[in-house]
Amino acid sequence: MGEPPPRAERGGVRFLVLEAIAEQPRHGYEIIQHIEQRAAGSYRPSPGVIYPTLQMLEELEQARVVEQDGRKVYAITDAGRTELETNRNSVDEFYARFTEDQPWEAYAEDFAELMKRVGKLMMTFRKGAHRGRMSPSTMRAIRVALDEALRKIDDVLNGPQR
Repeated sequence: MGEPPPRAERGGVRFLVLEAIAEQPRHGYEIIQHIEQRAAGSYRPSPGVIYPTLQMLEELEQARVVEQDGRKVYAITDAGRTELETNRNSVDEFYARFTEDQPWEAYAEDFAELMKRVGKLMMTFRKGAHRGRMSPSTMRAIRVALDEALRKIDDVLNGPQR
């Protein structure tokens, strides 16, 4: 539908990187290839995302550089394995978006539930207007509540913006 390709959540790339190097030590390009392959070709992180993430993982002592066949590769540490296991759901949920056995229709009921709530919201407005309860002060209070709800929804969808 012309939407941009899926991306990893902010901070979530590090868990994808940890998962890639948990299988075997890899250099940056191999990590990019691994993530792209697991995402069925629908997501390919850029080197500008992967290399700073590897540096951060090194600083956090969750990854370390080792020499393999004369090349610098990254291996996971025990701290990295612990972090990966703590955040395994993030990795699994990310890759689940790309599996063929999980088409968007699998979430149709959840989406329908969301739309029911949007419908209830519209009905509430209609009833309030019909009963003459939409005064300027009431509408201001509703706008504040809606702005807060929208901020929370945006945080869920895109990560906190603060």
